[in-house]
Amino acid sequence: MGESIIRVEALYKSYGLVEALRGVTFEVSEGEVFGLLGPNGAGKTTTVEILEGLRTADRGTAEVCGLNPERAGERLKEVIGAVLQSTALPAKLRVREALDLFANFYPRRANVDQLLGRFQLEEKAHAFYSELSGGQKQRLALALALVNDPKVVFLDEPTAGLDPQVRREIYDIIEELRHSKKTVLLTTHYIEEAERLCDRVAIVDHGRVMALGTPRELKQNSAGTTRLEIRLARPAANGTLAHLDGVSGCREFDGGYVLHSTRPPQTIVALVKQLEAENNELQSLEMFSPSLEDVFIELTGRRLRE
Repeated sequence: MGESIIRVEALYKSYGLVEALRGVTFEVSEGEVFGLLGPNGAGKTTTVEILEGLRTADRGTAEVCGLNPERAGERLKEVIGAVLQSTALPAKLRVREALDLFANFYPRRANVDQLLGRFQLEEKAHAFYSELSGGQKQRLALALALVNDPKVVFLDEPTAGLDPQVRREIYDIIEELRHSKKTVLLTTHYIEEAERLCDRVAIVDHGRVMALGTPRELKQNSAGTTRLEIRLARPAANGTLAHLDGVSGCREFDGGYVLHSTRPPQTIVALVKQLEAENNELQSLEMFSPSLEDVFIELTGRRLRE
């Protein structure tokens, strides 16, 4: 990783009585794909919009490419690209017209023909925006974000609402950005997205950074636990599963139970003995290595997308 190209320190932002950000701090290195992972309302979009110069922080400092987003104006716009949560263009604007229009806003611009090819939009170059599918609209939004050949690209929930096939296409594009040494800051509430794409992740909840590191580091710090998902013939007696040998956490979920164990073999033996004592039956048991979802649950006590 290179030098820090984004710096955020003790960022606060409130909307009336709602505290959207409560001391958010992190740095992003040049050429890094950095993820803000958290549920809706965690403060991810507010953070990104402050870095893009679209909102003003109540207090704290933010810096992008050595610039203060609040004061840099046109200088900031020349070095960043952004895909917002929703993109709306005039219905009768054609794809190539949109790219040409946006390119003319900047002194430095990418080749429009290359962008059309890179985002598989050649056949749609003369199509109206209203004629594009959801995936094509998102690819166009990404192309528009790169039309000024930016140093930093902000992607706010870039795959939200897209089908799995289009989502994989967007993943490939983000991987291309990584290989071309672009710095990418993306927000997401998809665990698999953060694990697959991000060099480092900041887990955000209720306006705070709860943990920060590479996906591997965060999972390794997850108390060394294994997740056991079990289903029983009848509900377990109150509190019995939480006290099994090796269990560090237990919760009910979707008609079953999720146990976090530091000693899975001992936990399974104890579970079988407990079920025999209760004349209960084990219907299914699955074991999983720690995930970012487990890290989030340990930090917040709830699932990422409840």
